[in-house]
Amino acid sequence: MHVLPQLRKLEKKYADILTVVGVHSAKFNAEKSSENLREAVRRYGIEHPVVNDLDFAIWKSYAVRVWPTLIFLDPSGKVIGRHEGEFPLDALDTVIAGMIQEHESSGLFQRGALTFRPESRSDSPLLFPGKITADAEREWLVISDSNHHRLIVSDLEGGVELVIGNGESPLREDENNEVIVEKEFDQPLFDNPQGVVIDGDNLYVADAGTHTIVRVGLVAGTASTIAGTGEQSLYRHKGGDALSVPLNSPYDLSLNDGILYIAMAGFHQLWSMDISDGSVTPFAGDGEEDIVDDLKDSARLAQPYGIEVSNNAVFFIDSETSALRVSAIAEEGRVVTLVGKGLFDFGDHDGVGKEALLQHPQGLTVHNDVIYIADSYNNKIKSVAIGSLQVRTVAGSGKPGDKNGYATVAEFSEPAGLVKVGNHIYVADTNNHKIKVIELDSNEVYDLVLSGLRSPMI
Repeated sequence: MHVLPQLRKLEKKYADILTVVGVHSAKFNAEKSSENLREAVRRYGIEHPVVNDLDFAIWKSYAVRVWPTLIFLDPSGKVIGRHEGEFPLDALDTVIAGMIQEHESSGLFQRGALTFRPESRSDSPLLFPGKITADAEREWLVISDSNHHRLIVSDLEGGVELVIGNGESPLREDENNEVIVEKEFDQPLFDNPQGVVIDGDNLYVADAGTHTIVRVGLVAGTASTIAGTGEQSLYRHKGGDALSVPLNSPYDLSLNDGILYIAMAGFHQLWSMDISDGSVTPFAGDGEEDIVDDLKDSARLAQPYGIEVSNNAVFFIDSETSALRVSAIAEEGRVVTLVGKGLFDFGDHDGVGKEALLQHPQGLTVHNDVIYIADSYNNKIKSVAIGSLQVRTVAGSGKPGDKNGYATVAEFSEPAGLVKVGNHIYVADTNNHKIKVIELDSNEVYDLVLSGLRSPMI
């Protein structure tokens, strides 16, 4: 998904001659469903055709080895090039321009933009909400209404108190992106807001779409970028001044003792930011995608999507390895895997530690000695006891759907974020465009109705 912004720019520039066809060859079981794929196309705003390569037939016919891979075909259908992995936009632009020039004389080009009808978007009040956090003292919820490019602040009963962002993305596909500098709440502020932490009258937001960290001042009613340049970095680096260093898909945040800990999914690393001096640096992971426990600098991670500091430890979700892991805060600390085995070890099994299996989890919250996990592709909420590492299903039948009632029969659809307040767990039920509540005393699941909230598309 990290290549989509670059592809959109190229599709727009070469609209009369370049046709992009996406081929989805699933790694996870849940991704094999055409309906789940359809939801992903809607979620990521993909406007070109996407085929579900269910049995890897296309993958094998083009000898693909890795995700993502670009295959270039000339007008006759002959393969004339390939690229494995992510890419710099300018370099690929140059390659495509050269291919067009080389084959223009063949007479096989039929110029003219193709017209496709994109998948329709929901007009629900929320659109693919990604993360949710809470301020228990104020009795607040902060919801990342990710595909509406905004944050929603409500009370614990769903009464909306504040909307941050006007529902438009600040990204401009035909220009260089610029970081936001003290914009007001009714302006475009975020592209794909995900993890949020609350620090008094400030919110810190991981905006995965603009590859930035944004600070929201609730008193002043303004938002400004504090980390990232607005451009996606395709190369790992050592960090530095936060506003001079390009980031890569920051997905979640946690704050401890003046340090922001960042789940930097695109770098396969955890990063940290010292808020007082405005510097960012890698915190754990060498940047290679894998699951390797070691000292923080040598450990290997795989797309961390959720993070929370608790009891002087950094707990995080490694989505691509379906793992729950922990890192010590100390400089010479280690990364240790609590649940998870390998890049292709996933499933749905409750057990102890590495006997248990998750499937592409995306969020977590720590409460006393229990970690609650959004086990996204299993459509469940699970718990892990920190002492025994016993993994249990808290709610969800495992079947994707939208069903309330008793926890064991309730249905979720790729929940991605959650937070516990008292005896309630609030869940960002992403593909259902809802917040659901698990009442632990009664084991009941029900919708949180956000009173007065409307889709910005209406």
